Amino acid sequence: MLDFMKIDRLLTDDQKMIRQTVRDFVDGEVMPVLRECNQKEEFPDQLIPKFAELGLLGSTIDGYGCPGVDNISYGLIMQELERGDSGIRSFCSVQGALVMYPIHAYGSEEQKDKYLPKLASAEMIGCFGLTEPDAGSNPGSMKTKAKKVDGGYQLDGNKMWITNGCVSDIAIVWARLDGGDVRGFIVEKGTP
Repeated sequence: MLDFMKIDRLLTDDQKMIRQTVRDFVDGEVMPVLRECNQKEEFPDQLIPKFAELGLLGSTIDGYGCPGVDNISYGLIMQELERGDSGIRSFCSVQGALVMYPIHAYGSEEQKDKYLPKLASAEMIGCFGLTEPDAGSNPGSMKTKAKKVDGGYQLDGNKMWITNGCVSDIAIVWARLDGGDVRGFIVEKGTP
């Protein structure tokens, strides 16, 4: 592979190894199934367990079944996945960065223990509900509200364009509290 910018000299041996591992996976397992999946308009679900095996789901998180790689390695992982297919990269980045990371950074220990190992192993799939019909992805214009009720919160609003939404077990739904603060809420599939 050409390296006009001489980026490789800036990478550690571990970062190069991670990139090569994902590159080999994309070439050997992703690329061969893409044409048929695109023709059938299907996502290659058979790859999801392999994403987990390679540590591609929540890769920057340390613990909970995640490898805890650095941000440069994460960027290299996403670059190689994107080289193969944008949908593959979206699946992995949404699962890790938009679902697992908020739980890891802001969730309780109970939530981390409950969700992160299952998300890392792909036993659970997550999605991220931010975008709205009238606000786009601008949290400042968000209309979805969260109201404190007995036993939790009641969410009221509309979300759209949710990657992994049709296959997810949990959603991180962003809503505005009465005071105006925006918070993420873990919503399990089937929750009224």
